[in-house]
Amino acid sequence: MQGIVRLAPGLAVVAAITAVATALGALVPVVGGPVFGIVLGAVCATVLRPGSRVAAGAGFAGKRVLQASIVVLGTGLSLTQVVQVGVASLPVMLGTLAVALLGAAVVGRLLRVDGDVRTLIGVGTGICGASAIAATTAVIGAAEAEVAYAIGTIFTFNVAAVLLYPTLGHLLGLSQHAFGLWAGTAINDTSSVVAAAYTYGPDAGAYGVVVKLTRTLMIIPISIALAALAAHRERAARTTEVDAAARRTIPWRRLFPLFIVGFLAASALDTAGAIPASWHPTLGTIGVLLITAALTGIGLSTRLATLRAAGHRPLLLGGVLWLLVGATSLLLQAATGTL
Repeated sequence: MQGIVRLAPGLAVVAAITAVATALGALVPVVGGPVFGIVLGAVCATVLRPGSRVAAGAGFAGKRVLQASIVVLGTGLSLTQVVQVGVASLPVMLGTLAVALLGAAVVGRLLRVDGDVRTLIGVGTGICGASAIAATTAVIGAAEAEVAYAIGTIFTFNVAAVLLYPTLGHLLGLSQHAFGLWAGTAINDTSSVVAAAYTYGPDAGAYGVVVKLTRTLMIIPISIALAALAAHRERAARTTEVDAAARRTIPWRRLFPLFIVGFLAASALDTAGAIPASWHPTLGTIGVLLITAALTGIGLSTRLATLRAAGHRPLLLGGVLWLLVGATSLLLQAATGTL
């Protein structure tokens, strides 16, 4: 009971901001509720300075609600969609993902971008924007300011893609299928894929969405790999004799966090047809609401001064990765005969 009382003020503020962010996201879907949530949360934290009474609830939203949102999103990701998009599209998806992750590691190090920030920008660019950043944050425990900067970077290039990709597609003479594959593999966030692909044409939109949902499934292996790496580093950091036994084993919950297990279970249920198709819109809405609430909590724990201190390098990294992934998608399509 005391725990609920302690969380209530912060959760009330999170709920209020989430409602406003969701309404704004409906008006401007290219931006989306989650981005509005983290921005409004950060502005509220900086201007109003809500204090310690709000901190507990905001922290709960930024961690526990975040994990719950990933589980709910799993209900809309059928594993059979990987087969449905066809073997021909998998090289493009895997190739762009590899370029995003390797590019984040190499270019991010050259630009002297912090390790967690470059990881978040890499997975956000390579997989699915805010959802991938949310899942990765839950695994590696990135700081609130790092999450805010990564999402801001991803959002910037989402907007650029929605505005530029349809025009570029026509200039390049891309077919509906080719543009759908390009948008689905090179644009970060699902809402931005929908906006750009359906602007190009209905067939491009339908195919782009399927490709994007399949690409989202890469959250699973990436999250597990990051969890294993984080657990290994934690074990290696222990140096006292008291921790000698602990160094010999890595707790399974660190390798397979419960929310990832929940995500897999939800995805398996959807694949088996246990989740009626009529439930998908409602579950999708709930998942987005939970992500918006979680990012609002993260925003409330963020200070804009901290973001300013990060400088322009993370934004430059995001721009480089955005260009690399877009170009790689087209090159791989040409190489595999799908362009």
